[in-house]
Amino acid sequence: MTTFSIRQYGDPVLRQATREIEEIDARVARLAEDMIDTMHAAPGVGLAANQVGVQRRLFVYDIGEGPKVVLNPRIVESSGEWTFEEGCLSVPGLSWPIVRPNQVHLVGIDLDGNELSIEASEYEGRVFQHEVDHLDGTLLVERLDDDQRKEAKAILRARALQLPAADPDGLPTL
Repeated sequence: MTTFSIRQYGDPVLRQATREIEEIDARVARLAEDMIDTMHAAPGVGLAANQVGVQRRLFVYDIGEGPKVVLNPRIVESSGEWTFEEGCLSVPGLSWPIVRPNQVHLVGIDLDGNELSIEASEYEGRVFQHEVDHLDGTLLVERLDDDQRKEAKAILRARALQLPAADPDGLPTL
């Protein structure tokens, strides 16, 4: 079992869009396995490749039904609205109520090269949106309203300077 260190808020790799995977080989399969180990050890329910410093379009997730891998994911449709307390492994210990679409249609491919087309709502749909955001270089903090963003950045600056800051209670992180 190999685990990676998870890149934290402020690491520039988290702000860069990832590149598509053109060839599924043993290295991609090993990366996915190691990412699953890292996600479970964190513990989290989702992990994007750039969160471990790999600029490829791949995420892993496990919402209680066993780990799954999605390569080159895209959300092609979304609808509705759902507010849910959301955290992130790259912003540990913090969470905020975030408004996102309730239903999404995710497409991608699996490790065997099979096309995936998944209709998801509520929690699973949120995990997909969160991880695709990562792969697009968008962080959770960017989904906050102005007041939340100011509070979050103050907490994160204090952390970076090793100053004490009050952290709200977190939920399972994506």
